[in-house]
Amino acid sequence: MRKKIIFGNWKMNGTNAEVKAFLELVNKNIEKSDVIAGLGLPFTALQTGIDCAKNVKIAAENVHFDKNGAYTGEISIQMLKEIGVEYVIIGHSERREMFNETDVTVNLKAKALLENKMIPIICCGETLQTKEAGQTIAFVNNQINKAYENISKVDALKTIIAYEPIWAIGTGKTATAQDAQDVCLAIRQNLAKIYDQTTADQITIQYGGSVKPGNIKELMEQPDIDGALVGGASLIADDYVALINYSK
Repeated sequence: MRKKIIFGNWKMNGTNAEVKAFLELVNKNIEKSDVIAGLGLPFTALQTGIDCAKNVKIAAENVHFDKNGAYTGEISIQMLKEIGVEYVIIGHSERREMFNETDVTVNLKAKALLENKMIPIICCGETLQTKEAGQTIAFVNNQINKAYENISKVDALKTIIAYEPIWAIGTGKTATAQDAQDVCLAIRQNLAKIYDQTTADQITIQYGGSVKPGNIKELMEQPDIDGALVGGASLIADDYVALINYSK
């Protein structure tokens, strides 16, 4: 059975002092359970997160696919590995829309991370315009096809997918649990075409987009939703704890 994996994504929020204070509160209220808890932090707060976290995995929010080079302002996989980062979020819609992330670079990053025994959280999702045109499934499956190009079945099993409809990120709008389930199911069916059903059934698929303590349980009850990638609610310690402990 797939484990539930719930990660917060702090984006460009959080000083080292704020991360430390947040984790001091969270550590008291999260115990090891069937839910894998995680937190995506800005580069400058990663070391603090790793030093302070108990039972919470720490993720980077981006990485470059090359080992090193003249890439001013970028961070390499080796830099992240050196401080103990295991997970990296790639292909987030904000990276795609604001910083020219493409399906090609998402694939390059995924392969580089897997080669270095790190876990990519591969984001996908559609705009409101794409949704209203009835092209959600085709669009998202195209992103998945390109993200997994030349990735072996064995490596695919080490990845996490985060389906985040762009129109629901930070807008207060949330896909219904059934809508989210329908797309996550379509992603799994597409993975079965790329690989096989057994492989598809083992890959974790998260939902993200205005996930809150009030809707997390209903989302997690869907058969093809294995967790969540949470934005704003993950910045509030009490809400984060409620998300991780949703089943208690």
